[in-house]
Amino acid sequence: MSAPHPAVAAARSAVRENLADLPPGARVLVACSGGADSLALAAATAFVAPRAGWLAAAVVVDHGLQPGSADVARQAAAHCRTLGLEATVRAVEVPGGSGGRGAGGPEAAARTARYAALETTAEDTGAAAVLLGHTLDDQAETVLLGLARGSGARSLAGMAPARGPWRRPFLSLRRAQTEAVCHALGLDFVLDPGNAGAGPWRAADGTALRRAAVRERVLPALADALGPGVVPALGRTAVHLRRDADLLDDLAADLLARALADDAAVVLDVAVLAAAHPALRTRALHAAALRAGAAPGALAAVHVDALDALVAAYRGQGPVQLPGGVVAHRACGRLSLGPAGGAATADETQ
Repeated sequence: MSAPHPAVAAARSAVRENLADLPPGARVLVACSGGADSLALAAATAFVAPRAGWLAAAVVVDHGLQPGSADVARQAAAHCRTLGLEATVRAVEVPGGSGGRGAGGPEAAARTARYAALETTAEDTGAAAVLLGHTLDDQAETVLLGLARGSGARSLAGMAPARGPWRRPFLSLRRAQTEAVCHALGLDFVLDPGNAGAGPWRAADGTALRRAAVRERVLPALADALGPGVVPALGRTAVHLRRDADLLDDLAADLLARALADDAAVVLDVAVLAAAHPALRTRALHAAALRAGAAPGALAAVHVDALDALVAAYRGQGPVQLPGGVVAHRACGRLSLGPAGGAATADETQ
């Protein structure tokens, strides 16, 4: 028996390593769109799972955003069944449709709907892991998008190989490798027009979606200027920053636990926070704001900086309004965060 194509062998090895912590009998779901990345993932999982004793299946999410999407979903499911995986198609409704102009635009709305459907399917089937087909190229794009937003280490750390039920075995593989897997195995994959800069989805200002623009213009320009190793280098950057961010988040969680002066509410000891390094203090304040009910998607650096000023640069300033109807105020050596109108507003005067 001849050896598998190098790309096929690499894909199988990546799945095997990523799921090595799962016991025999564990159920895993492959999220398959019909694109090269997810079909290659389905093929590798279909090969590896029975040999490791895992029970594998596939789920195809039909967003219904493009003409013929139901046919594409059915074809993707058929491919998965041919590979030996049970496959289910889940149709979802994306708020705003393909013309959505909400926060993040149609791409973000589709992603939210997709992840909700995947999570529900995992719960219904008792799956221990949901496999996603993100590649090293996707990781590089994510790092650049975070850099352009002026984000911190957590955002620049990109996507984690494993977090909760989500698994991304292909973060060390290039997109060209997943296409090579499909060619080697005779799998016909689709090209999603929504991923193209000239595709039907647009950003709120009418320009190409940011990720599509990074994929088609920015990364090729960087590779031309800096050499072909730029994508792996961005992937290594994500790995290093994820380690740093994980450590800082753990230390910040310890700081927050020490600063909490009231177990029933988010009331923090200012002295404990003020004595901490700013890198830890701002992370602890960010976590405290979320704990108090601040809206995660809207909580930005400007809000955390305002909270930090109440601790480290207090000059008698008034309460800080946070997204989600949360207010933070300082009084008597305590920083209190809670619903607007739910706490006293007297500020410390010394």
